[in-house]
Amino acid sequence: MTDERYERAEDEVSRFDRHWNELLQELRIAQTGVQILFAFLLTIAFTTPFRESDEFVHDVFAVTIVLAAMAMGLLIAPVSFHRMVFKRRLRDRMIPMASKMTAAGLFLLMLAACGGLLIALDVVLEREVAIGVSVAVLAWFSVYWYVIPAAVRQRN
Repeated sequence: MTDERYERAEDEVSRFDRHWNELLQELRIAQTGVQILFAFLLTIAFTTPFRESDEFVHDVFAVTIVLAAMAMGLLIAPVSFHRMVFKRRLRDRMIPMASKMTAAGLFLLMLAACGGLLIALDVVLEREVAIGVSVAVLAWFSVYWYVIPAAVRQRN
């Protein structure tokens, strides 16, 4: 149910423009994060300690770098989508699709961030502790990125 106090006096075109601009602001933050994570992952693959690490670390790395690449693809996809439909008056269809791409990209980014954390913690902590901390961080992300927003959304 929408609270009438928060309704904006804007036409449909203005609303689409506002939604697109809000999405772009969100994407700027997420894209930076995923690009930094992806760059970090690319560089560690060429270090001696990584090459000397065991199969577990290599497997986690492989999954994590693929997740990061997929997240980056999804978080950049709305820009490409916009470019492909630019000036075709398709914002009403573009924004919901771009929003879904962004949500999926953020989910993959969360998983990739926790995978990167696991790789790093495995160097300095016992493996079981590193896994436990990474799972706890995944839970923390889940609470702040999904559970709390869902609870707020449900209340309104």
